[in-house]
Amino acid sequence: MMAGIALRFNFVKIKPMCELLPVLKTIRPESDFAASQDFIADGLLDSFDVVTLVATLDKTCGISIEGVDIIPEHFQNLQTIALLLKKYGVETA
Repeated sequence: MMAGIALRFNFVKIKPMCELLPVLKTIRPESDFAASQDFIADGLLDSFDVVTLVATLDKTCGISIEGVDIIPEHFQNLQTIALLLKKYGVETA
């Protein structure tokens, strides 16, 4: 009779990493996102840019941002976008 062998694997989930400034610069290269605390109020992003940003983040970060999360408050500045991405398991640089 053969003894059974039990194998145990420990998998570490590696969170995706996204750099926000380069992504934002592909949408509006002329804008100084690092200096703004409200991209929309400061005119750096409009509604079309937010849709483009969502699609780019989805593709770049390997996520799918839900429609209920596509609200202006989540796209005001680097910190609010980073918090949104964190909700989807993505760390930002």
